[in-house]
Amino acid sequence: MTIKQAMVLAAGLGTRMRPITDTIPKPLVKIAGKPMIDYTLDALVQAGVERAVVNVHHHADQMEAHLRGYRGLEILISDERDALMNNGGGLVKGLKLLSRDPVFVMNADLFWVGEEPGHPTNLERLAGFYDEQRMDMAMLCVDLERTTGHNGKNDFGMAQDGRLARYRDVGRDGVVYAGAIAMSPSFFDDAPNDAFNLNIYFDKAIQRGRLYGTMLDGHWLTVGTPEAVGEAEEAIRTFRAFA
Repeated sequence: MTIKQAMVLAAGLGTRMRPITDTIPKPLVKIAGKPMIDYTLDALVQAGVERAVVNVHHHADQMEAHLRGYRGLEILISDERDALMNNGGGLVKGLKLLSRDPVFVMNADLFWVGEEPGHPTNLERLAGFYDEQRMDMAMLCVDLERTTGHNGKNDFGMAQDGRLARYRDVGRDGVVYAGAIAMSPSFFDDAPNDAFNLNIYFDKAIQRGRLYGTMLDGHWLTVGTPEAVGEAEEAIRTFRAFA
């Protein structure tokens, strides 16, 4: 399967990144000379995505100006200036600007480096792994030891066939959610129109036995604090040195 559309969650306040985010939205903070959101957008372009919705709230004017200058795919804005919708409500609002075809859901402040050249990208593999008949969501996951900036905790336990359960419930074969999902918009047809957390729908998919994951190629980075910027840049330098 090739997925041609995406929703990028980018409206958070970035409170743990203060004072940097007092004057700039978190997705525009540069890591190794590149705004964080551009790592996400570039990955979408490489996977063949043609249209992406990006939600905005904090320093929304800066976000819109940056996105107008991005080349490679059509970008639509989901405006949350009036009220933050949390990640679930923001996703539901943004999906209304897209078709009913399968969609990638991405976070603007989580990205990866070190994919093996000449092989399908992580998002291409995620799209190929996603099976709408068996899955409500397919997640990109990563081993804890291949992360930088994470809190040191596993999110899910993964069975041999890729089926996921909460790590706290199984306590083995732990993986970290790497901030990328393939899914059908129809999974959210019963969702509320106000703010809610995506974890509600992760749990719904688990209860139905329809949350699956596939493993990331490379190294995953999350940048949540000013101190984490240097850690991420060091990880990127390390991977580039061995590329």
